Amino acid sequence: MSDPEPDFEAMLKAPAEAKVDFIVMCGVCAVLQGAPISTFDLDLVYSRTGRNLSLLERVLQDQKAVYRENPDVSPDVSMLDSPGHHLLMTKFGPLDLSGSTSSGQGYQELLEHTEHIDLGEGIRVHILDLPTLISLKEKLGRDQDRAVLPILRKTLAERGGR
Repeated sequence: MSDPEPDFEAMLKAPAEAKVDFIVMCGVCAVLQGAPISTFDLDLVYSRTGRNLSLLERVLQDQKAVYRENPDVSPDVSMLDSPGHHLLMTKFGPLDLSGSTSSGQGYQELLEHTEHIDLGEGIRVHILDLPTLISLKEKLGRDQDRAVLPILRKTLAERGGR
C-alpha cells in the first residue's frame, strides 16, 4: 500500500459513525484544540471491551488497515486486545492505535480527562484535554514531545488554562 496523504477527518469519522469508543491523542488532538503544529499520523486510545474491539476490527477492515512494519498482516480482535501500540497504515493514512498510554492509562482512565469535538454532521469525538496531553508528553520526554511542549503550553494559556 502506498502512503496516502493523511485524511484525518475520514479516519475519525469512520470509527465515530460505527460507535467505536476511542479518544484522540497527540498531534491531531493538539491541532483540534488550536495548537499550530504539524502531524503526520492519527493517535487513538481505544476501549478494549469485547464489543468495542469487534466494532474497531470492522472499521479497520473497511479502512484496509495493515501493520506498517508487516503489511501482509491486518489487525484483528485478538491482536487489538492488548495494552500495546499498533502502528497501522490505512487507506486514509497512518493510524497509531493504543490499548493504553505508556504510563498504563487506558480508555476508561482517560475518559474523565477529555473534551468533545464536533466534526460536523452530528459526529462528536472525545479528545484528550490539553493539561492531560501536556502531562503525557512531559512523561514521555522524547525529543519530539519536548519540542511541542512550549506550543501546547502556550495554546493552553491562550485558551484560559482550560
